[in-house]
Amino acid sequence: MAETLTVARPYAEAVFALADRQGALGKWSPLLERLAAIARDPGAREAIRDPKLGADRVYAMFAALCGDMLFDEAERFLRVLIENGRLDALTEISELFEQLRREREGVAEARIVSAFPLNDAQLGELVAGLEERLRRKVQTVVAVDPDLIGGVRIQIGDEVIDGSVRGKLGAMAAALRG
Repeated sequence: MAETLTVARPYAEAVFALADRQGALGKWSPLLERLAAIARDPGAREAIRDPKLGADRVYAMFAALCGDMLFDEAERFLRVLIENGRLDALTEISELFEQLRREREGVAEARIVSAFPLNDAQLGELVAGLEERLRRKVQTVVAVDPDLIGGVRIQIGDEVIDGSVRGKLGAMAAALRG
């Protein structure tokens, strides 16, 4: 994964710079997401790895599956990825692009994991608190993990706020040991 991120980063930064210069971030986001989805598909992965299938046919496959989403710069970008054998990095390229886009737009992504499903009011209160703390708009990805026992665990970039019962029990156990 770290190796793929290292490969993906320059591509993501280059396409972000291009899209940002052209004011086309919103145009590139869904396209990169679509390209990544195609590259993850088991059938497409098999076709991509088939040495009998040339670069033009791989491109044609992606172009057909993208339909009218492809535009000139995107076609050139896709061809560069194909020629350099980097289609396997498309998922990471898309994710890094979105990360750069959120930074540009002043949006933080928070991954909220709760022991139980959160209702709209609870989630709204949690997001409002995070936005106040971060002084930025917060976009959330919410998941449920019953192993937390109770509470929530929030990850924003490298920062983790662990308000789960499981996390508190772990901290108490560490304190008792040391």
